[in-house]
Amino acid sequence: MATWSTKMGTSSRTVVDEILDTLGEGTFGKVVQCLDHNRNGRQVALKIIKNREKYREAAKLEIHVLEKISQKDKHKLYHCVQMLDCFNYYGHICISFELLSLSTFDFQKGNNFLPYPIHHIRHMAQQICRAVSFLHDNRLTHTDLKPENILFVNSDYSVIYNPDKKCNERRVNDTTVRVVDFGSATFDLEHHSTVISTRHYRAPEVILELGWSHPCDVWSIGCILFEYYKGFTLYQTHDNKEHLAMMEHIHGPIPQRMVQRSRKQSYFHCGRLNWNECSKSGRYVKAKCKPLRKYLLSQGREHHYFFDLLEKMLEYEPSKRITLSYALSHPFFLQPQYSAQTVRNSSNMGQ
Repeated sequence: MATWSTKMGTSSRTVVDEILDTLGEGTFGKVVQCLDHNRNGRQVALKIIKNREKYREAAKLEIHVLEKISQKDKHKLYHCVQMLDCFNYYGHICISFELLSLSTFDFQKGNNFLPYPIHHIRHMAQQICRAVSFLHDNRLTHTDLKPENILFVNSDYSVIYNPDKKCNERRVNDTTVRVVDFGSATFDLEHHSTVISTRHYRAPEVILELGWSHPCDVWSIGCILFEYYKGFTLYQTHDNKEHLAMMEHIHGPIPQRMVQRSRKQSYFHCGRLNWNECSKSGRYVKAKCKPLRKYLLSQGREHHYFFDLLEKMLEYEPSKRITLSYALSHPFFLQPQYSAQTVRNSSNMGQ
């Protein structure tokens, strides 16, 4: 148990937290599971930032974003994680949050990367779009959306037999999620870093250094939803030019207007991607990638609606990419509505 004296901003109080477990670690520090005795022993997640100036400054920016979210979403309608408290412990900035469960990535990993059912994807996608649309409405871009940053509120599951895969699989009982990790979130009028987003979810305008705004989050969401649907990342690469080659195999040629404006002219020759299909990388891309619609798992209407939405989210031109407010009116979401209770009931079928 640790007794932490809090002095941050104008608040000063004693915090008594009992650390139960480590939930995760990163370059910034770690996240631990705690009992917060100032909240009647409520279990919380506590993010402990390393005692270094650059991490402290980043944490202060994150706290500013989280305070803005709390201020604008007093009734917790928009599926963003809620900050409960923040304080300074001997130079370590600490932020406490509501305790959530497994990330959508960790759940899928624990399920041998089997795809999520389409009705689960619909409910999860609707919440993610609603959360990030809320951020955009408040002049924020998340900039680091990925399955690891989408957490289930409760990841309890049922085991059912999948006759198509001829194996047992886990079905999460409740598909309610929260968007987390606002450490890189950027207000519209703030400085925009050149490189943002984890590689596999990085939009073409970021790779081409054309500048970025809210549409880069939409691209990331498209990549996330594809991963839920197929069980693997759409762009399995760690190289910029290879990444662009994959995009061209999946979506067709990069628009000339984007090529001409790009600061990365070394990637192109005579207005076309300078790419050798016969090289080792070229053969890898050709083997890995195919036009987007060829990844369909079913010819059912809802699957075609889903891919229509993906195509609109994965539009090259940021100005032509669907906004999340329009995405929420897409026919994919106008299928028979699945409430969390409906999803829970359907997950329990077949037990």
